[in-house]
Amino acid sequence: MAYRVKEVFYSIQGEGYHSGRPTVFCRFSGCNLWSGKEKDRSNAKCSFCDTDFNNTDGDGGGIFKNAPKLVTHLLSFWPNTNPIRIEFTGGEPLLQLDQNLIDECKKNNIEITIETNGTQNVPDGIDWVCVSPKANVPIVVRKADELKIVYPQDGLDPKDFAAFKAKYYYLQAMDNDDLKENRDKTVEYCLNNQQWRLSLQIHKVLQIK
Repeated sequence: MAYRVKEVFYSIQGEGYHSGRPTVFCRFSGCNLWSGKEKDRSNAKCSFCDTDFNNTDGDGGGIFKNAPKLVTHLLSFWPNTNPIRIEFTGGEPLLQLDQNLIDECKKNNIEITIETNGTQNVPDGIDWVCVSPKANVPIVVRKADELKIVYPQDGLDPKDFAAFKAKYYYLQAMDNDDLKENRDKTVEYCLNNQQWRLSLQIHKVLQIK
């Protein structure tokens, strides 16, 4: 299987439980909830995405014809320290992250984390799964290490996920023209519903990738 990658970069994890941890990010091209094209945004199942996952033309991106070639490329971004941590993201990473790639990562002692919309089954061997569900989109994933809801979303009530099996539950303010109002609503919801923690996009605060 050839892997289509939008970009690869080394930075600080900016969201959720692992905020602050150095991570190599592998952003796959493609998503099943939006084409990534602005002309399709208004009709997309996920219309608020703030990520460019189209094509393979980003820094470190490309088409990799097999898992060993992609893993070798990913390892070139990691400094000479351990443990090695790679997050597969997108778009929707589980459209491409398969058992061959997972097994190749494990051969190289890589800790694998993902953020998924929950619509694709999760293969074995992933060390940390963050599910970020979208409104009016059925999910097949029933448990995760971390549940992260972008808030508020019309048609998605965090209460509907109160029984979802996760170790940690996060709300993250939707980053759009109403960001200040969304932050206030998110903080208020967390204060009134202590199951939920506040997730901040600290990479945006720090203005880093």
